[in-house]
Amino acid sequence: MDIRITPSPVSGSIEGIASKSFAHRALICACLAKGKSQIRINTTSADIEATVECLKSLGAGIEKNGVIYTVTPIDALPESARIDCGESGSTIRFLLPVICALGIKTQISGSGRLPERPLSPLKEELIRMGANISDSFPLDVSGKISAGEYTLRGDVSSQFVTGLLMALSFLGGGRIKLLPPVQSRPYIDITLEVLRTFGANIKEENNTFYINSSPLMGCDFTVEADWSNAAFPLCMGAEVTGLNLDSTQGDKAIVDVLKKMGADITEKNGCYKANLSSLHGCRIDASDIPDAVPIIATIAATAEGETVIYNAERLRIKESDRIKTTVNMIRSLGGDIAETDDGMVINGKKILSGGETPSFNDHRIAMAAAVASLKCQGDVIIRQAEAVNKSYPAFFDDFNKLGGKVRVL
Repeated sequence: MDIRITPSPVSGSIEGIASKSFAHRALICACLAKGKSQIRINTTSADIEATVECLKSLGAGIEKNGVIYTVTPIDALPESARIDCGESGSTIRFLLPVICALGIKTQISGSGRLPERPLSPLKEELIRMGANISDSFPLDVSGKISAGEYTLRGDVSSQFVTGLLMALSFLGGGRIKLLPPVQSRPYIDITLEVLRTFGANIKEENNTFYINSSPLMGCDFTVEADWSNAAFPLCMGAEVTGLNLDSTQGDKAIVDVLKKMGADITEKNGCYKANLSSLHGCRIDASDIPDAVPIIATIAATAEGETVIYNAERLRIKESDRIKTTVNMIRSLGGDIAETDDGMVINGKKILSGGETPSFNDHRIAMAAAVASLKCQGDVIIRQAEAVNKSYPAFFDDFNKLGGKVRVL
C-alpha cells in the first residue's frame, strides 16, 4: 500500500492502543500457567497475532471474544509443532527458550528480516543447557533445557532475558546472570511485573535473577496502553488518553524527552497532550528507549538547533537498520541529518520540503514519516505504508480522524 499525505493541521483526541510488550508477555505466561486466564487487549496487531497463533500451535487454547482473550494453558504437549513468527522479533526470542523448556520438537519459521536478526548468545546458552537448535533458518529445535545458571550479556537484547525468565519460571527455578552494561532495562522490568502478576517468585541481586517459583497461576490481566505507539500522535500535538506515567514501560520517557526539547506537556486523568510550538535541539541517550528514536529524530528535524542521538547502535538489528533508515527517511523529506556509528545528528529546519520515502517495511519508519508530513511544504508519499500493521494497524485511520489527509495511491 502506497499513500500520499497532504500536509494539514491535526488536533483532537484518541485512545492509546494496547501495549504490544505487555500483550506478548501476558499471553505467554497465561499459556504456561495453571488454570484459565482472561487477557484484555483493546487492540491487536500482526505481532500480537503471530504470538497467539504460535501458542495455539504449541498446544494452548486461545479464544477471542471482542477485546477478551480466554487462554487455556498448554496441557497435553504435541509430539511436534510448526510455528510461524512472522516478522516479530519478540515472538521468536520469547518463545525459543519457552519451547526448549517445554521440550517440544518444533520448526520455527519467519519472514522479512527475522531470519537475519541475531539469536546469539541466547542460542548458545540454550544448547549448553540441553537444547538442540539448527544453524540454518527455519530453525529446527529439539531437546529440553534444565533449570540452572544461564549467563547473558546485558547489552545485546532484553528479549533474550525475557524469554529465559519466562522459561525458567515455568521450570520452577534457575538463575540468570547478566554481564553489564544492561541496556533496555525497562523491558526486563515489564517482564518481571507480568511474571509476578502470574505468581512468579523472582529476586534480583548484583545483576543476577534468582527464579524460585511455584507454578504460575492463571489470572485476569488487562494490558495497559502503549507508550511506544502513543509517542506518534503525541508528537503530532494530539491528545492521547489512557496512558499511565507510573508504567514500567521505558518509552514513557517520551514525556521527558519532549520536555527537554521545550514542549509544554499537559496531563489530566491519564490524558496527555504536548504543545510543540517551540522545540529546540538537545543530546539524547537512547540506550533505554531505542524504539522512540525514529519519532524523536523526526520532531528534531524541525526543532531549532542541533540534536544528537547516541547509544542507539542496537537499532541496526531491528525490522530495518533503523539508524540508516531513519536518516534516509528524514533526508528524503528535506531534513538535515547525518548518520553516526551509534545514532545520528540532526540540524533542525523550520520546515521540510516533502517528497517520497519508502517505509523500509518498518512500522516505526512509516509512522514517523507520516508525522514528518505535518511539517512539510509539499505532499509526502510513503511506499509500503502497510508496515504499520505490525504494531498499529489503525494508525492511518487515527491519523485521518485527527484531521490528516491520507490517500491510498
